[in-house]
Amino acid sequence: MLPILETERLILRPLTEDDYLDCFKWCGDPRVNEYMIYTLYKNAEDVKEWLKTVNTDEKHIDYGFVLKESGKLIGSGGIYYHEESDIWSIGYNLAFDAWGKGYTTEAISKIIEYAKNRFNIKEIYGTFAVDNIGSRRVMEKLGMTYLEDTEYSKFDGSRTYKAKNYKKVF
Repeated sequence: MLPILETERLILRPLTEDDYLDCFKWCGDPRVNEYMIYTLYKNAEDVKEWLKTVNTDEKHIDYGFVLKESGKLIGSGGIYYHEESDIWSIGYNLAFDAWGKGYTTEAISKIIEYAKNRFNIKEIYGTFAVDNIGSRRVMEKLGMTYLEDTEYSKFDGSRTYKAKNYKKVF
């Protein structure tokens, strides 16, 4: 079980199936989904099914981002080990009304700190669509730097994005 983590403004806690309605606020929002690898969720019940799959592996760490001042769940993200390539990568999602306030950088920094100490991680990777300026800024604020150009597609193959891979070595 993941420990609860805290930052200045956030409580980071494991997501549960009971979070499905809050998570649907961003998983079902086309503005948030624009550059995500998953297909836009059409109903909250589908989000519940996704939530059943999170945190089932100790090296696939997903946290919910909860505002301390309101108790509101505003996003999620984490760090994930890819055994086939022996790398750790980050990922995150934030409700549209919480964009531009530094919450993602604050949360992911704390999650990286936890995972780095827990698993002795030496480097992390992140990928973002070239047009996703917000995600690029998050990675740069995390101290990540350009590694290479790449591309990725949504799980359903409906869209492919030109992208950049960033990396941070500890």
